[in-house]
Amino acid sequence: MNRKRRFFRGSLAAVIFLFILMAAGCDTNPGNAPYEPDTPAPEAHKGTFVSDNGSMFFEGDGKKITIDFDEELAGLTGLPAGKNEGTYAFLSGELPPNGSVEIRYDVAHELRIVVGDKSVVLNVGITGDGSTYQTGTNIVTADKIPLVIKVDGKYKNFVFEKK
Repeated sequence: MNRKRRFFRGSLAAVIFLFILMAAGCDTNPGNAPYEPDTPAPEAHKGTFVSDNGSMFFEGDGKKITIDFDEELAGLTGLPAGKNEGTYAFLSGELPPNGSVEIRYDVAHELRIVVGDKSVVLNVGITGDGSTYQTGTNIVTADKIPLVIKVDGKYKNFVFEKK
């Protein structure tokens, strides 16, 4: 009986020792790639972001935006064409039970733009062949905001890059 107890204690000690070694070897500070909940949020967008179909100017306060969409993009988004002032927020995407919530842009799945009485939620992401798109961590960056809109049954990218 004493022999079994010593074997069990020795085995338990070995498992705990291996666990401590593995934990010590893990990188506990991988930077912000991928996003870590305890890292500081990136600075709000500031400046002009341009695409083939218009531009978005961010004040840098995390709230105010001026859009200048051409007729095509305005029609696809439901927002007015031309230069318009409004507000914006990056959103989490659908999270039960409360839906989308405001979140930092580097983990956003959606962008809400409000101009006057129009409020539109747009998907952010990258599409390849148009049948699907990818969204999630680091899709929106300090220099790039890729919008994804469904056009004629296929997803199309509208990438806004900082000028």
